[in-house]
Amino acid sequence: MYPKDIRIVFMGTPDFAVESLKALVEKGYQVVGVITAPDKPAGRGRQLSESAVKQYGVQQNLKVIQPEKLKNPEFIAELESLKADLQIVVAFRMLPEIVWKMPLLGTFNLHASLLPQYRGAAPLNWAIINGETETGATTFLLSHEIDTGRIIFQEKVTIGDNDTVGDLHDRMMGIGATLVLKTVDALAEGKIQPIDQEKLIDVPDRIKQAPKIFKEDCRIDWIRDTESVRNLIRGLSPYPAAWIELVHPEKHEILSAKIYAAIPDLTSLPAAPGTIRTDAKKFLKIACPDGWLSVTDIQLSGKKRMKIDELLRGFHDLGEWKIKM
Repeated sequence: MYPKDIRIVFMGTPDFAVESLKALVEKGYQVVGVITAPDKPAGRGRQLSESAVKQYGVQQNLKVIQPEKLKNPEFIAELESLKADLQIVVAFRMLPEIVWKMPLLGTFNLHASLLPQYRGAAPLNWAIINGETETGATTFLLSHEIDTGRIIFQEKVTIGDNDTVGDLHDRMMGIGATLVLKTVDALAEGKIQPIDQEKLIDVPDRIKQAPKIFKEDCRIDWIRDTESVRNLIRGLSPYPAAWIELVHPEKHEILSAKIYAAIPDLTSLPAAPGTIRTDAKKFLKIACPDGWLSVTDIQLSGKKRMKIDELLRGFHDLGEWKIKM
């Protein structure tokens, strides 16, 4: 089967998925439908917000479908009417079997890790949080259990010492899109030899997971060493962002702050974890058990994101506040 003759249904929601959809469209593949999330209220005005995939799909005059429930008979009938030969999933919901089994060539997913490592909703975040120096992208055929299907292709990606999840996300979008095109071509031409993930698992206990990240996962624990705290900050920057709470001992006020970047300082004299040190002009350091982290990029609640010297110019008494442990 010629790759650009096959009928493709694309499923995705965020920016990460747009790059793959864009690659398919610009390279002339036949995208007969786009499935994405329903519009949702967002922002202070609670105005309906469209997904990034929907916005691109509409711009390209593609057929866009936004089902509330993927098992709804009306949606299933509409999906069947598209007569897709192949379905592609990039950053979307878990599909019911009736959906992923529908096309002749099956359904494949692009996942931002080297499966079987980092199965789950937040693979890029957890790879950096755990201090990995390498990750990658995987395309695999969908099966009953999430992120467990047979692997088609993988592409390794180096994680730099200073990479944030934002940096990795942007780099991975292009790498993933290229892998999607490679996978479509191979499936259409019958040139794949899928690998069972179980064959790649030596010791089950060594499989690292990538579950959804919640707010409490983002709170910095200053009892941890500098490398662990810095990796947490990198792995959550710019979103959802690592955070702390500050308490003023006299005013009895509590202030939250998001930290987007910090540099290790292992030369200063040790102090109790969570201790704040600042010259009120250019630097703010916070102590860990093995050294200090110099915060360079921060956002106080109700304020915009700032470099630390910019913040200190308008917040001279920050050194009087204490970390709420």
